[in-house]
Amino acid sequence: MPQTPAERRQAILDQVRDSGYVRAVDLTTALHVDSSTIRRDMERLERAGLIRRMHGGALPADPADTIDTPYEVRRSQHLAEKTAIGVAAAALVQDGQTVLIDNGSTAYQVAAALGDHRGLTVVTNDLMVAMCLRNHGVHQVHVTGGLLLDTVFTLVGPVATQAVEGLHVDWAFLGAEGVDPDAGITNINVVEIPVKQAMLAAAERVAVVADSSKLGRRSLATVCALDEVDVVITDDGLPAEARAAYGPTLHWVPVRS
Repeated sequence: MPQTPAERRQAILDQVRDSGYVRAVDLTTALHVDSSTIRRDMERLERAGLIRRMHGGALPADPADTIDTPYEVRRSQHLAEKTAIGVAAAALVQDGQTVLIDNGSTAYQVAAALGDHRGLTVVTNDLMVAMCLRNHGVHQVHVTGGLLLDTVFTLVGPVATQAVEGLHVDWAFLGAEGVDPDAGITNINVVEIPVKQAMLAAAERVAVVADSSKLGRRSLATVCALDEVDVVITDDGLPAEARAAYGPTLHWVPVRS
C-alpha cells in the first residue's frame, strides 16, 4: 500500500498505464484516501503531462510512452548505483570550471558529489539540483527559468532552452531514460529534448549519466547519437559481454552493495 504522496502518484500512474482508463472513485477505494486527495494527485500529474483527466477518471497521456516517474520515486531507485555514478562524474570536473547539469535523480547525485570542488559555475534546469548545490555554498549557481514540470522539478520550454543557447561550458552532464548502441540517447518526455540538445551544443565535453537499467532501452524521443557524447558513465550492472557494443564511450564504475 502506498505510504507517501510520491508512492501514491506512482500507483495512480501504474494503474492508468495498466488499464488505459481508471475511474477516480476506484482509485479512492484502492488507495484508501478521499476523493479530494485523488483529485489533487490527478491535477498534479496532468500538469506534468503524465495523464489526461476525463469523464471522472484518467487516461494515459498521449502518446502512452510519455509516462514519466515522479522525482521522489526515481530518487530512491538504484540509489547505490546513482551515487557511484555521481562520484565518478564529479571526478571529471576541475575546480573553477563551468558546468551544465541536466535534470534527473542521477544528475542530482552528480551535484551532490561536487561538494569538495571549489569555484564552479553551474547552470541547471533542475530545481532539486540547484538546491543541492546551494547547500554546498561554494559554487555560483544559475537556474534557467522556464515552465515547471512539478512532479520532476524540471524547467523546460523556450525560456529554459534560450537560457542555455549561446553558453560555452567545460562539461555538460545529461540524464537519459534510454541508452542504446543503435538508438543513441533517448528520453521519455518530449518537452525536455530541446533543453538537453542545447546543453549538448554548449559543452566542450559531454557525459551521460545513467544507471545500467537504462542501457539497452529505447525511449520515445531521440536526444542524440551515442557518438555525439564523450562518455557514458554507468554502473557495473551491465553484463561484461554486452559492454563492447557501446564502444570506448562506455565507462562503468563498480558498486558496493
